[in-house]
Amino acid sequence: VTRLESLRPVVLRESRRTGINPMLLAAILFDEMQHAKPGEDLPLAAHSGLFSTHGPAQLGLSEMVKQGLLREDATPEELAEARNQLLDPERNVVMLVGKFARLSRDLNLPSRPLQASTSQRDAKALATLAYLHNGKLDYPRRILRTMQDPELHALLYAKRKQAPSPLI
Repeated sequence: VTRLESLRPVVLRESRRTGINPMLLAAILFDEMQHAKPGEDLPLAAHSGLFSTHGPAQLGLSEMVKQGLLREDATPEELAEARNQLLDPERNVVMLVGKFARLSRDLNLPSRPLQASTSQRDAKALATLAYLHNGKLDYPRRILRTMQDPELHALLYAKRKQAPSPLI
């Protein structure tokens, strides 16, 4: 949760910019961070070729190609730089938002934030986006459930007040 809290500003900023539901982003990031393999975010491991996905959203180089951020015939230096970008948590979240924006356009989804709690059609669209991100059949259900988590809502939307200083 601490890692996700540090990504809160970029999640909210990119969500406002693109109209992607911030709870979808938070739920996917939360789930992917929970299932991360030890050491996979270390540059040495990433550049070794041991892992095919990187960063908090578990994105691969193929997504960078699809977004036009990397050429298909990239040089080894360009591939190394692309892996470094995927390892940068903020940049990784921006690419995740780009992925969902691209998929939403391809699926002709509404350009407004999709709300699973108010529309079955939106819930199905969110589940489809989650499935296309991960490719596992149980993943959409888990993401939709995580999107309803009160602690995750508090993480994104709660206003933080400083505790009053005690009087001596």
